[in-house]
Amino acid sequence: MSQPLSERAAGNIYDLGYRSYDGPRLGRWHAVQALYVQGLRAAFGLGRRTSSKIIPMALVIIAAIPAVIQLGVAAALDDIEVFRLEEYNEYIQVVLALFVAAVAPELLGRDMRNRTLSLYFSRPMLRSDYALAKLASLATAMLFLTFVPQTVMFVGNALAGNDAFNYFQDNADQLLRLTVTALVISLFTSAVALAIASMTPRRAYATGGIIAVFVLSSTIASILFATLGDDGRYTYLLGMYWLMRGATYWIFGAEAVEGDQMYDADIPGVVYFLVVAGVTALCTWYLLRRYERMAA
Repeated sequence: MSQPLSERAAGNIYDLGYRSYDGPRLGRWHAVQALYVQGLRAAFGLGRRTSSKIIPMALVIIAAIPAVIQLGVAAALDDIEVFRLEEYNEYIQVVLALFVAAVAPELLGRDMRNRTLSLYFSRPMLRSDYALAKLASLATAMLFLTFVPQTVMFVGNALAGNDAFNYFQDNADQLLRLTVTALVISLFTSAVALAIASMTPRRAYATGGIIAVFVLSSTIASILFATLGDDGRYTYLLGMYWLMRGATYWIFGAEAVEGDQMYDADIPGVVYFLVVAGVTALCTWYLLRRYERMAA
């Protein structure tokens, strides 16, 4: 038997519908800027647990050690260069590879694993915007390894001398070359690393692949050149480390010393630079193409 109407439980109906957004719409470029800043923070583990900060911060510190040594020597002894600007990246080339190998999978793999790409691509931001923002984030982070330590070393050398103003005036071209080199190397390593990282959401695979490309390519190039001699000198261009070194020397107008393998290869410096530019462009194209065709 049903209860009387007066004894039934009372109920209320609430309007839980969504209201339309009436605030400002910042648009596509603000979204790209926000993604760039978020990627730059993620590169150093900012806003995440402490363990995420250890590796990138440690690598930045290690990359600055040659600059610190040079500053100490310059303060104690005049006109002594332990590390020259054109050779700096050669001393930290392994650190550069380890940094992009640690950071690139973090920038791309997390979104692929968590399936958040559909949220990004549902906004006015284009797929190419996403890829280029990630590339810009990693390249900017790389400047903390390729530009900041060398600039500090340059300024320190000037201040350690008797006339800092004349030092700056006489070596202004070196500062310009340093800046160009840092930008070229940062874009090159970032484009290669992100192109590899975009192939898989698995961090371990991406990290291993990036390290293998940088280390093994240089080892194989050296072996081939040593085996083939002058007939195979252009096999030297297969090594990522040798490409970075050759491009850096060309930008600084420096030459390898006799007995060095790069001296024996005797490849024009502009060739190294053109190959670096070509590889950077090719990897960037692949990265853009990869996200254009990737299912969200």
